[in-house]
Amino acid sequence: MTLTSVGFLPFLLAVLALSAVFGRRRRWLVLLVASYAFYATFGEPVLLAALAAVTVVSYACAVGMEARPAARRALLWLGIGVALSTLAVLKYGALLTEGVTALGSLAGVPSRHSPGHVLAAIGVSYYVLQAVSYLLDVHDEAVPAERHLGLFALYLSFFPKLIQGPIERAEKLIPQLRDPRRPGGRDLLAGTQLLLWGLFQKVVVADEIAPFVDAVYGDVHRHPGAPLVVATYLFAFQIYFDFSGYTDMAIGAARLFGIDLSPNFRSPYLARSVADFWRRWHISFSSWLLDYLFRPLQIVLRDFRTWGTPVALVATFLLSGLWHGASGPFLAWGLVHGLYLGTSVLLRPLRNRMAEATGLGDSRLLAPVEVAVTFHLVCFAWIFFRSSTLGDALWVVRHLPSGLAGSLVSLVRGENLERDLFLGQGGARFAFAGSMLLLGAALRPWFRDLGAGDPGARSGAAGSAWEWPWGRALVCAVLFYLVAVHGAATQGFIYEQF
Repeated sequence: MTLTSVGFLPFLLAVLALSAVFGRRRRWLVLLVASYAFYATFGEPVLLAALAAVTVVSYACAVGMEARPAARRALLWLGIGVALSTLAVLKYGALLTEGVTALGSLAGVPSRHSPGHVLAAIGVSYYVLQAVSYLLDVHDEAVPAERHLGLFALYLSFFPKLIQGPIERAEKLIPQLRDPRRPGGRDLLAGTQLLLWGLFQKVVVADEIAPFVDAVYGDVHRHPGAPLVVATYLFAFQIYFDFSGYTDMAIGAARLFGIDLSPNFRSPYLARSVADFWRRWHISFSSWLLDYLFRPLQIVLRDFRTWGTPVALVATFLLSGLWHGASGPFLAWGLVHGLYLGTSVLLRPLRNRMAEATGLGDSRLLAPVEVAVTFHLVCFAWIFFRSSTLGDALWVVRHLPSGLAGSLVSLVRGENLERDLFLGQGGARFAFAGSMLLLGAALRPWFRDLGAGDPGARSGAAGSAWEWPWGRALVCAVLFYLVAVHGAATQGFIYEQF
């Protein structure tokens, strides 16, 4: 069961009812049982066992670090080792098994491994990163070890954010679980609207764009330049609305219980640099990388002087690519972003001198140029992320310029529209998908202030979330109609696989 499943709404309503019946003092128990029941619907007992194992070991190691200061470092690495080993086995076990099988066959050892068997790893990456950050924070005395095993188990498993995040810090989420706040009318209203808004983003916008992207990236060798460009731009918006849709649904579901989850997106395609993009995209993950990976690497590499920070950035984003998947395209995607950021650091003095000499640093014309350049750099990197193989990605990169000019001439003449613009999906479907994309972009500001972490949304001072209740009711009615007409989600969430 995912957040777009038909059964999720009855499940959510049942948990809300039980939470009200048991009261605030026992809400943690209702949510913990509900979270494990939610995870059990994926039909993989190994997932429940892995979650329980990481929970118990992380809890014990954290408590042990406070009780036995002399063993703090050993317990830290024990906890991190168990968490990362669980991730490696579940997420990369099939790849490792295939490698061992290949080596065994070369040595003449018969294989009993079934090539079709792949262990599910849904949600594992997210709670493992939470466990690692918690252990590091306890070790550094940034947070105290949580003595209530049930609350800690709920911190790792809370069902709205279990499958795709946000990746929550202990200092923010555990206090909310320990001292629950009774959800008020605004929480219920905001949570309901965010659930509807997230559902619209996923099933009406992202899933309508998906067939166009799949038609091209399913076999890139059949398409000239223009379809490759159109599909790449469309994928940029597909992955945004897909992931943002899940995040808003997760935040909305949590708000119904009076719990604030962290916002994960802040208009990433309006970023003025790639560094700014990563402050706006998958914020909980990028901040995790910054605090627990990049900064320690930066300290280790400080003797490299000028090159220390760029090398740390490249290494961080290579590991980010590996976190997404042990494959050439993901590693290349991480490398490209690492090179973007590393090069930016090396060129910063030159850029500052040029801005001072030309006076462009304060020019209003610079911002839209920077936004456009950043967007295209990010879209270029998405080529590697979306491609099935590294060979496909390199083929796209090589053939983007060569076939683009001729395709553009054909489009201007009104020729080959079905192939080069509509991507074989038909003009009517292209028009509908495009209109839903524009509608989603236009409505984003209406719902932005409802997310947790926005003081204005909670106090009512930030305007747009509460200024026009009748207008908002009309917008929600339109979204509900579009979701109802569209039906259930046609594809799983992209980031479920990570």
